[in-house]
This record gives sequence, C-alpha cells and structure tokens, in this order.
Amino acid sequence: MTTFDLPNPLIEQRADPFIYKHTDGFYYFTASVPEYDRLELRRSRTLAGLAEAEAKVIWTKHDSGPMSANIWAPEIHYIDNKWYVYFAAAHTSETKEGLFDHRMFALETDSENPLEGEWIEKGQIVTWWETFALDATSFEHRGTRYYVWAQKDPEVPGNSNLYISEMENPWTLRGEQVCLSQPEYEWEKIGFLVNEGAAILKRSGKIFMTFSASATDFNYCMGLLTADEDSDLLDPNSWVKTPIPVFATSEANSQYGPGHNSFTVSEDGTLDLLVYHGRSYKEVVGDPLYDPNRHARVQIIEWNEDGTPNFGLPRPDTGCGELDRISS
Repeated sequence: MTTFDLPNPLIEQRADPFIYKHTDGFYYFTASVPEYDRLELRRSRTLAGLAEAEAKVIWTKHDSGPMSANIWAPEIHYIDNKWYVYFAAAHTSETKEGLFDHRMFALETDSENPLEGEWIEKGQIVTWWETFALDATSFEHRGTRYYVWAQKDPEVPGNSNLYISEMENPWTLRGEQVCLSQPEYEWEKIGFLVNEGAAILKRSGKIFMTFSASATDFNYCMGLLTADEDSDLLDPNSWVKTPIPVFATSEANSQYGPGHNSFTVSEDGTLDLLVYHGRSYKEVVGDPLYDPNRHARVQIIEWNEDGTPNFGLPRPDTGCGELDRISS
C-alpha cells in the first residue's frame, strides 16, 4: 500500500485539467476556466502546491473571429526547447445542427519560464476538414512527433472521432490523417456520439491512449486504446479498444462524469498519476457544459499483472487526506 496526502478535488472549477512535470522540477497546470474566455498557467514544485499557486493569464480570447468564444481544453507541451499551448476556440458560442464551431490553435514561447513568456499565436492547426475540431494532444515516439485530436468527419454520424497524424513542426501536420476510433459502443453514444480528450501513457512496451466519451453529464466516461510500441501507430489496426469503459461514474463514491484526463507522475517519480475532472453530484440544471463544478482531481494508477493500467474508481471527495493505491 502506497499513500501520499493530496486533497480531492485538487483544484475546483477547472475542467479538462492538464498537468505536466518538467525537467526544471516544476509541475505546470492548465485547464478550461468556467468563463471559457482565457488561458491560464500555474506552476508549483509540488502537486498540492498547484491548488494555491497563482494563476497567470497568458492569453485572452479575441473580441471577434475564430478565437473569440468557448476557449476549451488547453494543454502545455515542451517541444524542441520551446513551450507550446494547444487549445480549441470558436467564433461563436452558438451551435449549428447540434455542433459547436471549434477549431484548434497553438501558442508558442521560447521563455525558460512559460508564465513569464511572450506568447506568439502560431495560428490554426489545419486538418483535412474545416469542421468541429478540438482536444489536441501531442507525443513523441522513436523520433517521430504525433498529434492526436477529435474532429467531426462530415461523412460519419455523430460529434467527434479520434484522429492521429505526424507533425511537420509543432503547429503543422504532415502526411496521412488517420481515424483511430469512433463511437461504436453504447457507452460512447449516450447523449452524443463522442470520442474526445485523448491522452498518452507509455509503459511495458505499450502505448495507451485514453479518451472520453458520451455527453458531459454523469454519463461521461473514459475508454482506452492500446498499441504495441513496435507497431505502426498510423495504422488503425495497431490499436485495440476496450469494449467497456475503464473509468466511469461511481455512485458509491458520489463521483459523476469523470473524464478528459491527462497523466503525470508523483514528485519522486515512482507513481503514475491520473489527472481528470469530475463532479460530486449527479443532476445538473441546464447544459452541463456550463455547469462550473467539474473539478480537477488526481489519483494513483495501479498496474495489472499483464501490464495494463487499472484506474479503479474515482475516489470520493476528501479534505486533505490520503490518496491510496487501489486494491489489486
């Protein structure tokens, strides 16, 4: 049994949380803010310290145009000695035929401390379609950098599928843009047909890609794609999807709609950690996207004997209490 102290939730009213531990010893945190109008960064040498760390606004939405509404799901990445923030934005908060109008964008700074940097807009990450697109992440594998995102294919029913592409540079795609997953199981199609919010975790010769599915109420949950590290990551047949969710609502723990996760590690580097958002109540009045109480949460990932991750159940709300490994 391994324990360490961390409150749950860690940071209130921060959805789509992303935590990255850099080589400088700092944890960097960004997330969607309830107003959907800006991008914030904070940092701390400890995970617990993120809760009290000052949030620095690094970018604010435009007054009009394609980056003027619903600023969603930022991620911060360190690539080729520069910092990048990926995020989604729209020109309006209105929907058309049930879809928002988001596109994906990137910011760059070469400042050693990204909280103090001058951020440059690198523009839209252009894909094959001018359609609803969001929730980008990036990872490197064996010298190749990949970009994974969610997008609406005009020829496929539903809201979004997961796609992967190689990158020419941190803001430009190259080559094939391949669909890895689209909603097929019932748990991926409750309310909306959604695959979104991908995150990458490498371990034991495997590449694990979590994603979130269904509407953003208590039905929201996480699925998992797995590929062998030696496989062609641009081949959809290299990826196997779990037929059931790997992380979902727990009535017993009063945790609802967990998802849109990222991964980080403990301060001593010995534990893999799941970072995600979730609510502590089931019923939401109005559109759940505009309910502010999706809080940022962290818990330990256990590993099964076959090398696959076991996320367990979302743990109940605590004060500052022990965060335990789940029972195997």
